[in-house]
Amino acid sequence: MASSQPVLQFDVQYPERSSRLLNGLMIIKWIAIIPHYIVLYFLEAVVGVTTILAWFAILFTGRYPRGLFNFALMFLRWQTCVSAYLMLMRDEYPPFGDGAYPVMIELDYPERLSRWKIFFKILFAIPHFIVLYILGAVAAIVTFIAWLAIIFTGAYPRGMFNFNVGVLRWSLRLQAYLLLMTDAYPPFTMAPVPSPTTGYATGAA
Repeated sequence: MASSQPVLQFDVQYPERSSRLLNGLMIIKWIAIIPHYIVLYFLEAVVGVTTILAWFAILFTGRYPRGLFNFALMFLRWQTCVSAYLMLMRDEYPPFGDGAYPVMIELDYPERLSRWKIFFKILFAIPHFIVLYILGAVAAIVTFIAWLAIIFTGAYPRGMFNFNVGVLRWSLRLQAYLLLMTDAYPPFTMAPVPSPTTGYATGAA
């Protein structure tokens, strides 16, 4: 079943120029994003509840209720747009909700899901937690160096940008897996991989 499961696709449009002023005064971005964090804090709690409901639905029917799936996907998109903004990958203020933004997240709805895997996904994810802990620390350093580069050059170094996109991609695939949205085990890579349901991959990292 897992071989035919959708794989999350993710990418961020690379900005040719980044604002030296906006990124130089990071306090502006931190203050501006506070309303998003307040809403996302409560939405995360709601997603926790809907995931529990989805767990029981999958156990008894083998299907993820479509409305709950769409809600969880909206939450992932919103959360990731905010992350891209704070990681200096985009200067545009992120929309509230699932609005237009130069960040792409796609995950096809799975028609069937495994009933037994929902008992073990958290255990299967342990190796990813370890790797992402290390990658997250490296991404923080990369973001700081990119911040200095933006201040002096007005551009986000392409290699650093692709690295951080890759870290976000890996993290998002793990989140989708733990939210029961797919049975596709997250690949141990930051690079795009084809989805069996679409046959294509997106991204440049």
